[in-house]
Amino acid sequence: MKVDYIIVGCGLAGISFAEKLKSNNKSFVVFDDNSQQSSIVAGGLYNPVTLKRFTPVWKSEKQLDLALPVYQKLEKDLKIQLDYKIAVKRRFASIEEQNDWFSRSDRPGLKPFLNTTLSENNNPKIKAEFKLGEVLQTGRIDTKLLIKKYRQALSKNELFITNRFDYDKLIMDDNGIQYKNIRAKHIIFAEGFGVKRNPFFNQLPLQGSKGQLLTIHAPDLNLDYVLKSSVFIIPLGDNMYRIGATYEQNDKTNKTTQEAKELLLNRLKTFTDFDFEVVNHVAGVRPTVKDRKPLVGRHQTHNNVYVLNGMGSRGVMIAPYIANQLYNCIENNTPLDSEIDCSRFN
Repeated sequence: MKVDYIIVGCGLAGISFAEKLKSNNKSFVVFDDNSQQSSIVAGGLYNPVTLKRFTPVWKSEKQLDLALPVYQKLEKDLKIQLDYKIAVKRRFASIEEQNDWFSRSDRPGLKPFLNTTLSENNNPKIKAEFKLGEVLQTGRIDTKLLIKKYRQALSKNELFITNRFDYDKLIMDDNGIQYKNIRAKHIIFAEGFGVKRNPFFNQLPLQGSKGQLLTIHAPDLNLDYVLKSSVFIIPLGDNMYRIGATYEQNDKTNKTTQEAKELLLNRLKTFTDFDFEVVNHVAGVRPTVKDRKPLVGRHQTHNNVYVLNGMGSRGVMIAPYIANQLYNCIENNTPLDSEIDCSRFN
């Protein structure tokens, strides 16, 4: 088999790069052994504001401009709904937080996204005496459905290989790379936290942050927006809600824990009062970097080997942006944004 690209990893980064290749008539094959879960278990929100301190997400306007058309095209190609437009509201814990919201609403990067008309809390199941602040231009991508359907589409076209990628079998020469019976011009490693076992890029400072989320059934909550307080409450439809998420630095497994479950439920109960049933509990390790920027670029010595990684908890927004950056770097010799270029750690 001869292709232009091998992509290792079929999460949000791998899918975004594959879509960029498709739009430019480049051939590819994708490897994924389902060992990484961060994209599958993600909350899927696209939200241009960091709601802990009311600061703009890095390059949020550019990211949204690139990302939303990608998901619209995927909806059309896969014949499914992925993008659910939904408001995100921040619960204020004090008058001081209200004042911070207003003071930041005119700042660059925030003005288009912070609604300066505060929302009254009309939901008796939510405790919010200091009202709510609404973030504009927000929504949720069904990442689990996207990845499932995308893999099925690749498999149908014989472009998806579920075997674990064997790094020892990768051979580089002046004309490209050879992996078993596949000849390619380039290879892209978009493995998420799995890059820690990749001998070509395991020296990069990818730290990893484990996140755990719950899904609950709550018939009496009747919440039609995403609520952010000490945890997120994300409506999924049919009285189902996702509760998340934890940020754990030591445990780097995909195993759920009772401690995390209790932590999420205890935080939820501090600002809500309703009956619910926990119906699911999932965990995954986010590919986080110490400077909170992605890791993108070429290997130090192998010119046809690249990394596409480090999206942290905002993969829905970042993935199309960094995929576009890497594609233009490879095919058009366009310099990468210096903030994401993995050579910054060489």
